[in-house]
Amino acid sequence: MPTPVVLVAGLHTPARSATVNRLLAAHPGAIAVHHDLREVTSGRIEREVRDSSGIHDLTQVRLAHACVTCTIREDLLPQLIRHADTASLLIVDLWDSVEPRSVAEALDEAPEILRLTGVLTALHTEHLPIDIARGERLAETGQAGAAGDRRYLAEVLARQIEYATALILHNGDREDIELARALLSHLAPVTPVFTDSLPAVTGPALHTRELAERVDPATAQLPCDARTGEVTTVVWHRLRPLHPARLFAAMGDLIAGSVRSRGRFWLATRHDRLLAWDSVAGAMSVADAGPWLAALPETSWDQISPARRVAAALDWTDPLGDRVQHLVFTGPDLDRDRIHTLLDSCLLTPAEAVSGSHTWSHYEDPFSALLT
Repeated sequence: MPTPVVLVAGLHTPARSATVNRLLAAHPGAIAVHHDLREVTSGRIEREVRDSSGIHDLTQVRLAHACVTCTIREDLLPQLIRHADTASLLIVDLWDSVEPRSVAEALDEAPEILRLTGVLTALHTEHLPIDIARGERLAETGQAGAAGDRRYLAEVLARQIEYATALILHNGDREDIELARALLSHLAPVTPVFTDSLPAVTGPALHTRELAERVDPATAQLPCDARTGEVTTVVWHRLRPLHPARLFAAMGDLIAGSVRSRGRFWLATRHDRLLAWDSVAGAMSVADAGPWLAALPETSWDQISPARRVAAALDWTDPLGDRVQHLVFTGPDLDRDRIHTLLDSCLLTPAEAVSGSHTWSHYEDPFSALLT
């Protein structure tokens, strides 16, 4: 049977290291592999292999193209395969800014030798509420994963949280833990959170396609309207297209005050394209996530994943199909009425809506530069 592999991600090094230590102690024969990327921009990477007794191997690794992807494919995978016959559990201790999805999907290259059984994100309880709202880039905090890494710290933290199969809280007093749990109940409402114990990590293999479907825009498990203490999540769901110029003008006001917002939306000028909305700590991105299911011929639906068809069915209305506005905003004491009023003002008016998609396609579209 393939050797179980658990990924431990997290920007907070002490929390991640503590989680790895607990896993090593709980699983005799387990081996942890870690790549230190502090000098990656200089082409130097340090690989560490250890078990519960200490470090067994510390090696300087030089790659032709020093980056996270090269490290995974050229050094991490060979190391895991090398130790698979002797380890009871392989623990991948991911560098601070590494997002676990890319590593999880790389493991698919060796399904007969390795089986992914868990994706854990370790979080420092006191730092979580602060870091999820920080606006610095990783390059400013010394945690870049490669030369030219333009990602934001909060952006990476959000992805580490949302992709994980379990979240591990480290340190902090009772008040810190309660706040962290409240925040995580909004950011990742279906993901279990652990403090004094660890999840099982030697069970059946996880399927990376299913993990991806939990976070991809067309199938993402988005939070519901909720309020937990100061933390609020506001959901906006509508069935009319958005006017691109009005939405573009309102975006600054929409993301101000929210820590995290995401979802899928429908622009009048892009009638057949599902667009993804993604914002963390004021850093905003939009992307084309492919066609709406309703824009595809029915003869091709059998080639679409079951999760995608289920998500479309839940949003389906005639004659729009699965075209929908579904955005969620999370932050401290958000004003639900203000967000709804502002977004509603960006929708096509009834008179504009009846003019049809041919007319809409000629509207001014400030998003063109972002969605080319």
